[in-house]
Amino acid sequence: MVSTILPPTHKALVLNSLTSPPSVQKLPTPQPTPGSVVVHMLAVNIPTYAREIYNGTRKYPFPLPLVIGTSGVGRIAAIGSDTTAFTPGQLVLIDSFIRARDDPTSAILMGIHQGNTAGSKTLMHGEWKDATYAEYAKVPLENCYALDEIRLLGGREEGGLGYKIEELADLSTLAVSYGGLADVAVKPGETVIVAPATGRFGSAAVKLAAAMGARVVAMGRNVEILKRLAENERVEYVPITGDIEAETAALKEFGPIDIYFDISPAAAATSSHLKSCILSLKHSGRISWMGGIGTDVGVPYGLFMHKDLMLKGKWMYSKENVKELIKMAEVGVLDLRNGAGSTTSIDTFPLENWDNAFTAAADGLGKGGVALFFP
Repeated sequence: MVSTILPPTHKALVLNSLTSPPSVQKLPTPQPTPGSVVVHMLAVNIPTYAREIYNGTRKYPFPLPLVIGTSGVGRIAAIGSDTTAFTPGQLVLIDSFIRARDDPTSAILMGIHQGNTAGSKTLMHGEWKDATYAEYAKVPLENCYALDEIRLLGGREEGGLGYKIEELADLSTLAVSYGGLADVAVKPGETVIVAPATGRFGSAAVKLAAAMGARVVAMGRNVEILKRLAENERVEYVPITGDIEAETAALKEFGPIDIYFDISPAAAATSSHLKSCILSLKHSGRISWMGGIGTDVGVPYGLFMHKDLMLKGKWMYSKENVKELIKMAEVGVLDLRNGAGSTTSIDTFPLENWDNAFTAAADGLGKGGVALFFP
């Protein structure tokens, strides 16, 4: 059943080919089916590398034509016949990491990547093909998370936190880093290395680890951003210099290191920090790797064995992780005002201005700028 009268058509940003740019088109408005809701999109994230995704540079697999997009914030516009917890008008976070209901190992990034299994390909070529750079999007029920609007958006005089809609959109960025930190069970009082810490996901990990009660040592090449992160009293920093021995010594100055969280980009495959961070860990230290390095990386085998080190890979996060993160924001433990941690500005764009939006997202890398669509 459709609970709200939806318009017959809506605007969406559609990619027809990797050799031609996306365009805003009028399409039939999606309708809710059992197991789904239709969401009126309010603020949608734009990855810094969005242009590289949709011009084929990154060679991500996805079907065409495609309504592109990713995670964001919106309001429930219409519900299906089996919806029991959501009501039209309700504020929700949309999670673009969709898992198959009968096989959670098959997963896609809606609007970005069809995954690596036959099952995940079925998801993106079928029911969950189109994404969120649109006025309306059909989303799996389990990928919608209720947000306490009064608490998050309400004024402080009313007991609220006074956030803006665009600040809530960064919850999806924070969720990625939280997935890795939670996976290695960060505890209050522990010391956590985050490397590299100067991008969106790295700075998010710095902010989260500190909010979880840890002392953080941020590593990176951009000293200006490292200093900005270190304005948090729980954050220290060590620059990445290419000198493994010097980096290791600097890290050990902070005493026993419990955890090394890594979210390196592909270009960091030979970076010195990959080894210096491992060498600095205490006995029984834990490592979480979440980055985008696509080549093999050597590890000191003997050190892992003798120091009982644990290395875990993590792609994205669990549904419980998202719920925990939202609760951290709602109770006020996690401050969303400066975004993922290094955010200095948020620029918003209509769908028609997608070219400038993609440029702004890329230009914000390393400068603290964030770009969002307001469809």
